[in-house]
Amino acid sequence: MTQSRDGQCVGPLGGRTLIGLSIGLLAWLTLMSGNARADEYSFGVLSQRSAVLTAQYWNPILDYVEKRTGTRLTLKVARTAPESNDATARGEYDFVYSNTIFLPKMAESNYQVILRPRDEAIRGQIVTLADSPIQDLADLAGSEVGFPSLAAFVGYAVPMDRLMREGIEVTPVFGGNQEGIMGQLKAGRVIAAGVNSQVMRSFATREGIQYRVLWESDPYNNLPIAAHPRVPEAVIDAVRTSIAGMAEDPEGARILQTVGGIIGQKPPYGFLASSPEDYRNYVDFYASTLVQDIR
Repeated sequence: MTQSRDGQCVGPLGGRTLIGLSIGLLAWLTLMSGNARADEYSFGVLSQRSAVLTAQYWNPILDYVEKRTGTRLTLKVARTAPESNDATARGEYDFVYSNTIFLPKMAESNYQVILRPRDEAIRGQIVTLADSPIQDLADLAGSEVGFPSLAAFVGYAVPMDRLMREGIEVTPVFGGNQEGIMGQLKAGRVIAAGVNSQVMRSFATREGIQYRVLWESDPYNNLPIAAHPRVPEAVIDAVRTSIAGMAEDPEGARILQTVGGIIGQKPPYGFLASSPEDYRNYVDFYASTLVQDIR
């Protein structure tokens, strides 16, 4: 190694060659880091439970997918369901776990269902505490009734549609997400609440409360996992296959049982491959509902 006149170190290949190699190495490292990022995709989850419970449920599942496919799915949770909906409408998530993708305003983002839960269908319910004086829907006229948010399908749109069809006027009070309004019901801040049947049952079990169902809707398939059109088909296929196969794999089944226990979920656990056709009744509901302020 010698020094040139301008003080640069020059090896056997010459200073310019070394500089060229350095630039080439930098370009190669940049390319490799770009390739690593290409295998990372966002996974948005509709805000129903607390951020902590959401992470405890989903992160082990997403870690499993990465181990099986090499594709990293990064959990994204908005503070409230409306904020989650806004991000979904803008197409910010590569994958999303939500049943609000069927809202008319979501049409442009064009998320496509790829998986649905194995467990039973969900229903919209209007519930009150077991010791409440409220005996039927008519008793709610003129009262404050709690709902998760304007974005909640079975927690707001479906039960509010029923109240409107029966001519029962109530004053909506919102809790931000499903368990937020359930907490207000438990505390006696609202006399009744519109809820997701499964989330309500899990919450009541975990919190040790008794409640009475005043009304219940027809069944709807539980929240699907959907993919944005920009995600490569090979990545979608890999994610779909790995998640759908978890229940049949000993490690995957153990993870599903563990995270299901955290949120009070009952078996069967996991997901099945699915398509938009399995959610046709969501689209039909939005086409005929009386509720106009859905977000």
